Amino acid sequence: MSDITDPKPRPSLAPILVLVAMVIAVLAAILGGANGPILMAVVFVFTMAIGVPIPFAAGIATVAGLIIADIPMTLMAQAAWTAFEPFPLVTIPLFILAGQLMEQGGMSEKLVNIAQMLVGAYKGGLGLVTVVACMFFAALSGSGPATTAAIGSITIPAMQAEGYRSRFAGAIAASAGALGSMIPPSNLLIIFALVTDVSIPRLFLAGIVPGIVLGLMLMVVVFVISAKNGYGGTGEKFRWGPLLAAFWEGKWAVMAPVIILGGIYAGIFTPSEAAGVAVAYGLFVGMFIHRGLTWAKLFHAFKFTAIVIGSVLFILGSTKAFGQLVTLFDIPSSVLALFQGLVDYPWLVMLLIGVFYIIVGMWLESIPQIIIFTAVFYPLVTSLGVDPVVFGIFTVMTCEIGFLTPPIGVNLFVAARISKISIEDISVGVLPLLIPYALMILLLVFYSDWVTYLPNLVYGPTR
Repeated sequence: MSDITDPKPRPSLAPILVLVAMVIAVLAAILGGANGPILMAVVFVFTMAIGVPIPFAAGIATVAGLIIADIPMTLMAQAAWTAFEPFPLVTIPLFILAGQLMEQGGMSEKLVNIAQMLVGAYKGGLGLVTVVACMFFAALSGSGPATTAAIGSITIPAMQAEGYRSRFAGAIAASAGALGSMIPPSNLLIIFALVTDVSIPRLFLAGIVPGIVLGLMLMVVVFVISAKNGYGGTGEKFRWGPLLAAFWEGKWAVMAPVIILGGIYAGIFTPSEAAGVAVAYGLFVGMFIHRGLTWAKLFHAFKFTAIVIGSVLFILGSTKAFGQLVTLFDIPSSVLALFQGLVDYPWLVMLLIGVFYIIVGMWLESIPQIIIFTAVFYPLVTSLGVDPVVFGIFTVMTCEIGFLTPPIGVNLFVAARISKISIEDISVGVLPLLIPYALMILLLVFYSDWVTYLPNLVYGPTR
């Protein structure tokens, strides 16, 4: 009886049909004399369309390009080796682990308490607290999704209990959490530096002011929407006493970015050494000061770091070969020729690249996006006179918008899970909070000198 009422679902033919279409398209491209770049693009798009994970899709497309160019397959292994070889790469897992240790050890709660004393009494107080706390925690984690999870898990339920609409509460945490990829230390800025050989300390310094300005703009939007809807706000006057008490209670959390970033900019240690210091600091404070870091939480932190860095290395290895093949096929020169008529309008080229990045970011994860397309656009923008540091900040800023746009908006998924709402619902809630990001993109395109002020002040202007 159950066989009649509950028949087994038949497998869908759609993936098989798409696969067949892909094979036919590839064969037609080869027989028609298509060049390597076109063939790679066809394979890459079709493999992603049938649900192949991005690292595998990039690897398959690279194999297709190697075959048509008659290049030995050993390039794949060599590319992966060179991708894993740079010593600064160790910075990423160490900063991920440090962020986890600080979150699991109770530092995120201390930062939320400080933010609560700072802006919690105003209209939309908890929303403002979320933004400020994300700005603080961004200086510890280096990751947008990690910042969203650490702060959102505390403030989203509190906002919901105070009457905030769930999609607005989740949208605040998602949009402010994206600051974790801009305010240093930033894993995405490190990836950009590894791809382009731009100085990591310069990129870190350049990310401070845009991150703070963006955070302030997000606070304005949160305040306006909260005032309109009557969300939160106790009406109490700001008092220095409770704020100073919160700072003293959370002094170990506040000192973390001072020690880590201050050590880098003062030349006491390199970014890689700073990441090791961050791990030691988070471990010491979590276990012996706050005593919130149990053995179970410590295991969770190491497990989370291993999973994340495993994914990062896999993506890096496969997409590095893809990026090298892009260079071998001289695609950057082709792109430069395509934009030849716009060389007198660098701002227009940057806007077009920004729109392209945002659209691609809806479907592609940030790390492969940076590795693949930086190899294409970096030579173009530098030839137009765009500062490499500015382009790095611009690239990461567009990736942050990718965190906030479906269907691959990682921050949206994290915040939606905490808020217990659908991804569609939170995607609507985040729309007004994308306005500051759009304004920041325009500022980076038309007025970029302020971005390089701090790096040039500390390290001198680039030549």
